[in-house]
Amino acid sequence: MELLLEIFLVVLTVFVAMAFYYEHPKAEIPHGFSQRRKLYFFHYVLNFGFGLAKFLEKLGITSEVYFLRAAMDGIPPLKDKHLFMKNLRFEKVKVRIYQPKMSINGQRRGILYFHGGVGRFGSIRAYERTCRYFARKTNSVVVSVGYRLAPEYPYPTQFEDCLTATVHFMRTAQDYGVDPSRIIVCGDSSGGTLTAAVAQALGTRRDLPKLRAQILIYPYLQCVDFNLPSYQQNEGVPILLRERTLVLGLKYLNKDLSVVEAILNGSHIPEDLQLKYQKWVSPDYIPHEFKTRGYKPSTTQPLFSKEAYTVIKPMFDTVFSPMLAEDSVIARLPETFILTCEFDVLRDDGLLYKKRLEDHGIKVTWCHLQEGFHGTVFLALYGELIGFRSGKKGLERIVNFLRLM
Repeated sequence: MELLLEIFLVVLTVFVAMAFYYEHPKAEIPHGFSQRRKLYFFHYVLNFGFGLAKFLEKLGITSEVYFLRAAMDGIPPLKDKHLFMKNLRFEKVKVRIYQPKMSINGQRRGILYFHGGVGRFGSIRAYERTCRYFARKTNSVVVSVGYRLAPEYPYPTQFEDCLTATVHFMRTAQDYGVDPSRIIVCGDSSGGTLTAAVAQALGTRRDLPKLRAQILIYPYLQCVDFNLPSYQQNEGVPILLRERTLVLGLKYLNKDLSVVEAILNGSHIPEDLQLKYQKWVSPDYIPHEFKTRGYKPSTTQPLFSKEAYTVIKPMFDTVFSPMLAEDSVIARLPETFILTCEFDVLRDDGLLYKKRLEDHGIKVTWCHLQEGFHGTVFLALYGELIGFRSGKKGLERIVNFLRLM
């Protein structure tokens, strides 16, 4: 019996290791990063989790997506004596409300938080620390939106849930001691995508108060160009590798992964759309200082692939790629905070959106984390072992912005 157990453990280790190394190349962390060892360690732990999830799915024990969701949920924090917390539903959408116990004169600001996770992972529980932190540090009422996840609830259910929750809160804000004119939407990663899409959808509404602000934390915003300087420079930098970004997006939309290479090469865009989008998405609009770290401009025009375009077509929808909204939509957006990270493939999405907003007279507060990487803000509240200095700095800048709203 002991021999069989030993054999099983050896086979398990080999299969997980194979999945790990096959699926995830070695991390490429620039020499200027001061916490290199810590990020290397986190990268390999994360990739081991991906490999183990894939292996367990092959064994029929659990699905990859359920395993990764459970891992992301983590260990919930202890009770918070400074906050009232309550689980509710805004229509059909689950939310958790965090209200400071401290009494104040007048009404508070309200913050709706849309978590990251590429529409397939993440939860209210996973972002418990983040939402508690913002509620305590800014004396705000925070609503964590538990939108439904794919694949059980296909895209664009996630956007629809976030919009529903936001509209409901705006209409009932005073019931929670919130000033309806001081409501802010906020999200990280794909939650930043949802934030941008919700803000765009509300820009034309005349039956609701105007949003006070939107906060976009390293958001994904466009599917046009996966060869922008930040994609080239950070393609192997943890945790959001270049190819992983596209694979996760295609899985979110339940699309065939066979077109990944064609899309990464830029073969997925017909000429008419290329001409339309190049005025918004182009390396030409990225400041020179962000191109010095090994960027190589493309010298050839990729051959158009109708197959790739057919697969990726839903990605051009502005709910999925808010960068591609018309100028008339951008012009109606509220004051904005954008956080970008130097070592993040999505850095240039934030830089390009910043330019679009500023070109239309929208006030933008920009925070660039010189040693930041994708996910650093989420990790910041998990203690010294996991958190990074860049994430703490990002949280402080967001709090400072919120206090002015």
